Amino acid sequence: MLPAYNAEATLSRTVAELDREIIDEVVLVDDASGDETVPLARKLGLKPICHDINKGYGGNQKTCYRSALDLGADVIVMVHPDYQYSPLLVPAMASMIAYGEYDMVLGSRILAQDTVARGMPRYKFFSNRVLTFVENIALSQKLSEYHTGLRAFSNTLLGSLPIERNSDDFIFDNQIIAQAIVAGAMIGEVSCPTRYAADSSSINLRRSIRYGLGVLHTCADYRLRRHGLRRVDYLDFEAGKVAALRAMPDAARIPAQRAAGHPATRAQDVGAGGT
Repeated sequence: MLPAYNAEATLSRTVAELDREIIDEVVLVDDASGDETVPLARKLGLKPICHDINKGYGGNQKTCYRSALDLGADVIVMVHPDYQYSPLLVPAMASMIAYGEYDMVLGSRILAQDTVARGMPRYKFFSNRVLTFVENIALSQKLSEYHTGLRAFSNTLLGSLPIERNSDDFIFDNQIIAQAIVAGAMIGEVSCPTRYAADSSSINLRRSIRYGLGVLHTCADYRLRRHGLRRVDYLDFEAGKVAALRAMPDAARIPAQRAAGHPATRAQDVGAGGT
């Protein structure tokens, strides 16, 4: 799935590296871009879904995920179309979910590579390391990073999360990981070579600080909810739900998803996207 915003400069390169023999559908949602993203997407053979007004990075993803679930996708993959993350990893990530090993897979910029040497600004690398350290403690995980724009989800997991309650801003990315942990998801990672080019998107320092504070707030929300000290709307749902659904045979799991208002899984359908 592609939650795109002003991606004209890099969209063609991203789409060219998507393996269409493996990927059934590419869902692009344009968040009221001011450039030629939409005409270019159509020229590339896509059928973009267009927001009339900018709904934010998180709001864009919500439309993408709803659309992917409506298509009956078994596996949903998000790749940012700014060509910062490698689209070539989509089949590998999808297979990690399709074979039942994981419910969510993150493409890590930190695993097995020198991210700074590949162009990540030092202040971004430092903040990434500090925030990831805090999050691993707060969320009781051992992930190498939480801030990647390359992510894959199973239908069972994504359909179980109340993503509409999440922020419409960048902190959506952290909230959905916290939700996945509450749901009992198995989360895997794969090393992703990362590019930092002049035409790749990046949030400015002010928004980076705002995002960092949001990450700390998400950590506090999770810990307080876990210990019964605060009700948190976006985390207030049945804990361990996806683990229970995963354990069911299809004959029982699919009716359970329907009863919860989520579409049943059909043929594998992988989307790619970014903002």
